[in-house]
Amino acid sequence: MNAVQRPKLLAIQFKYLGDVVVATPALRALRRALPEWELHALVPEEAVPLLAGTRWLDRIWGFPRRRGRAALGASWPMIRRLRRERFAVSVDFAGNDRGAMLSLLIGARRRIGVVAPSGFYLRSRCYTDRVEAFDLTRHESIRTWAVTAPLRVPFPEDMRLEIAADAELAGAARAALGGAQVLCYVTASQPKREWPIEHWLAFAKRAANLGRAIAFTGGSSEREKELLQALAGRKPGVAVLPPPEPLELLLAVLAQAKVVVTGDTGPMHFAAGLGVPTLSLFGPTSAQRWAPVGAAHRWIQGGLCPCSGHSAVCYAAHRCMAAITPEQVYEEYSRLL
Repeated sequence: MNAVQRPKLLAIQFKYLGDVVVATPALRALRRALPEWELHALVPEEAVPLLAGTRWLDRIWGFPRRRGRAALGASWPMIRRLRRERFAVSVDFAGNDRGAMLSLLIGARRRIGVVAPSGFYLRSRCYTDRVEAFDLTRHESIRTWAVTAPLRVPFPEDMRLEIAADAELAGAARAALGGAQVLCYVTASQPKREWPIEHWLAFAKRAANLGRAIAFTGGSSEREKELLQALAGRKPGVAVLPPPEPLELLLAVLAQAKVVVTGDTGPMHFAAGLGVPTLSLFGPTSAQRWAPVGAAHRWIQGGLCPCSGHSAVCYAAHRCMAAITPEQVYEEYSRLL
């Protein structure tokens, strides 16, 4: 006699790596609200390691992606596999064009998504259930959970982010850290989100008296690597580590740290999801919307930002990130320790 097949729900989060981690409270709320369902997650293929250790997900699908291009030829085999799963419900947390089209093509009987003011014509028609997006003053984890409204998912009692590192990489991570206990992630994909190098140097010099070994590191783009090399050339008095690669190793390194100090970057969300205390520095983006939630995390918001949200570089005479002083960061850091 065949076992009764469990209904399946597909959660789609086809955005940046940090957004995938920010969605974990909503995913966990779905798991608790629908314990008898199979819960699948669809994310960009490069984001799969972020959820690989999440045991309460039944399956994680990594979708091929090329930024700025819709490679239907490469995508169609995956779409066909997803269609064969016959999902009863899909929930598109992404709220973008690609998430909407994937919802339609995968073909769940009930398709939930956000009604957005922009995007391609008739995008909202990709969904059977359309949800009005919460305003941008709300924390992003709350905005993500709000998309589940048609399923009447209770508000999560615990809004902490949740991911896991590969335990088999713990030894390699300790070797990469080289004895450092505090990791300062000094670069960002957008230069305007970076704290000035002079400030990092002043902070590290002052923080040395607290007795925790500090290391600097950053991202793997050519620009970020050049910044780290320039920082090492300044002989900062602390280790400057090469970018931990691949993503699995970065997660393992972050998990070994006692504290992570960073700007508004993906590694900020990764560290929080791994349960590591964070001190986050915000300028062009809102800490109220993006900072990790919980007593283990602290943040500082910089000055008023004159930058366009579409610009990666700040051209203002007075940068909002520079308004955060090394003294401020030292004080918050000492409280966190």
